[in-house]
Order: sequence, then C-alpha cells, then structure tokens
Amino acid sequence: MDFFDFHHHKKNIHVGIYNLDLEGVPMDFPYSIGIHPKDIDMNNIENQFDWLKSNITENCFAIGECGLDSFVEIDQKIQEEVFLRQIKLANEIKKPIIIHCVRKFYEVISFKKYAKQPMIIHGFNKKESISKDLLKNNFYLSFGKAVLYNLSLQNTLKITPLNKIFLETDNDDFSIEKLYLKVSELKEISLENLNKQILENLETIKNG
Repeated sequence: MDFFDFHHHKKNIHVGIYNLDLEGVPMDFPYSIGIHPKDIDMNNIENQFDWLKSNITENCFAIGECGLDSFVEIDQKIQEEVFLRQIKLANEIKKPIIIHCVRKFYEVISFKKYAKQPMIIHGFNKKESISKDLLKNNFYLSFGKAVLYNLSLQNTLKITPLNKIFLETDNDDFSIEKLYLKVSELKEISLENLNKQILENLETIKNG
C-alpha cells in the first residue's frame, strides 16, 4: 500500500506533495510552490512572485508553504501582504493553500475570509484549543512526526475529524507508514480505511 505524504522535502518520494524550494525547478510529480515567510526578500518581492507564477505547471497541487511566522525577521506587515497575495493567487488558479504558521494562528484565522480555496495548516503540533478554533474555521490539519511521541498532540488528533486530517514527514527522516500506523491505532480505524479517507480528503481539497 502506498501512503500519501502530504508535505515533504524529498525528491525521492513521489506519492505525496513535494515542497518546491524558492527558485527551484518544478517536478514531474505533485508539488507545492510558494514564498515561505523566511524567504521573503523585501527588495525582490516582485521577482519572487514572477518566479512563483511562471513555475505553476499541471503538476502543481497547491500554493505554499506560505503564511506567518513570529520568529523570522521579516516585518509582520510585509509577511501579511505576501501571504494575502498568495491567497489571492490560489483563488485565481483554484489551488489549495498549504500554510506555515508559527505563533500566529489567530492572525492566520483572520485571513481565512479572503480564501476561496481550502487552507491546510502543515506540521500542526499545538494545543487542543488552537486546533478547535482552526477546525471551527474550516481549516484542515496536517500532522507530522510529533504524533509518534507527543501525548497531548495524540489527544488532539483523536478529537480531530478524520475528514480534516492529513499526514506528513516534512523535513524529518522517518517512514510515513510509521505515522499512518500510529494514527490508525489512535483513531481506532484500519490502515486501509485511514488511507482511503486521506485520499478522499485530497480529492475534496483538490476540487475546492
């Protein structure tokens, strides 16, 4: 059985969504493309958007990762402007949005009103209260390696509806199958049915 890796940075994984690095070259398998908050070049934003737009091919699954990060040095107002432009681009080309968020969840929620396409928080590992607020606002949550050992996050995952979940390896070096096994155990669902549900979720966000 192949297990879909919702967000990864590895060129050898073809069953999933590869995150294309800034100035990277599109793949011949599903990828996402965006301007990460840490990569924003305040003197070169228009060229960065030119790169983004010119590298959207038929294999582009989503815009991202993009979003807001309280730890990067880029001015928050600039981050918000770049994020909003990417949301509007996703609306135009009808692609879901993969979001990077660090300590800016309620600001990200405030941007939901601009999005006509599904929004997915990647690498979610925060408190249950934040997950509830995100779900209430119709976000999807993609969980990664932390689910294997973080008991609090395991409890959050248990209460997250199956039709709002994705699983990912991100930058971590481990098998996505291990994560699927853990989640099937936590959700008390067979591996086959979990896999089927995630593929259905993919179709849902693909179709807006």
